[in-house]
Amino acid sequence: MQNINPQDDSFSRFSDSLEKNASDDILEKIIGLILFACAFVSVLTTFGIVVIIFQETFGFFQEVSFAQFFLDTKWTPLFADKHFGVWPLINGTLLTTAIAMAVAIPLGLSSAIYLSEYAQPKVAAILRPAVELLAGIPTVVYGYFALLFITPLLRNVLPLELFNALSAGLMMGVMITPTVGSISLDAIKAVPRSLREGAYALGITKLEAIFKVVLPAALSGIIASIILGISRAVGETMTVVIAAGQQPRITINFAESVETMTAYMAQISGGDSPRGSLNFKTLYAVGALLFLITLALNIISYWVANRFKEKYD
Repeated sequence: MQNINPQDDSFSRFSDSLEKNASDDILEKIIGLILFACAFVSVLTTFGIVVIIFQETFGFFQEVSFAQFFLDTKWTPLFADKHFGVWPLINGTLLTTAIAMAVAIPLGLSSAIYLSEYAQPKVAAILRPAVELLAGIPTVVYGYFALLFITPLLRNVLPLELFNALSAGLMMGVMITPTVGSISLDAIKAVPRSLREGAYALGITKLEAIFKVVLPAALSGIIASIILGISRAVGETMTVVIAAGQQPRITINFAESVETMTAYMAQISGGDSPRGSLNFKTLYAVGALLFLITLALNIISYWVANRFKEKYD
């Protein structure tokens, strides 16, 4: 019978362990390099987009002054009498966004309060995915639903144009509701239970506890959800292209057709304006302004969210 040396057996196990650790280290390095490459490509792509947008925008402002762009109240770059005042596009964007948020804030916040404070766990497990499913519907579907169903319905009671800001804003509000509701729900759930129990110990009702204790404690997260909702509304394209129309004007009348910044970008990118022309450069000028607006909104949102996170972590 062959004797097995315990020292040889221990050395063999140790050697196998070293080989396994070495192979694991190599695999981790490879995965790390792949992940780094993916992150680098994302950053490089974003940087390239920003460089191209602002490079073309610089060319635009060599032909059109800042005063014309920001002080003129007419936007007619595609007509013989050219005006490059961006305010009509900003007005259309703000009007549809205001309508959308007037819908999304109460709907999203109400759904968050119900799912967090009132709904049974089984009900919440069904309703939350159902609400969030709205965010997965293609925006072109929202646009045609607004044009072919909401607009005819509203025109029975209101003197609306075929293309109008109201129908587009209402559909955008429904589309943004999951964003506001989901983030608000996370913020409300992050409020420590001890705050609720302390409120109940003082003898106040559940509704009073929600509005006087829970919501103020979750206010930072709720504000962040609203700002992200505004950012998405500002950047929405297909719904406003289909339902709001392409009439750049300064108005607060939601019954009229308006044109948003994104709708104009979709219009000009159709190919009618030659690349390099002044008309084509307006696409980049409007895009640069839209980029700066959404960037500012996202920075504010992240700042608010970080304050919320530091407070309750």
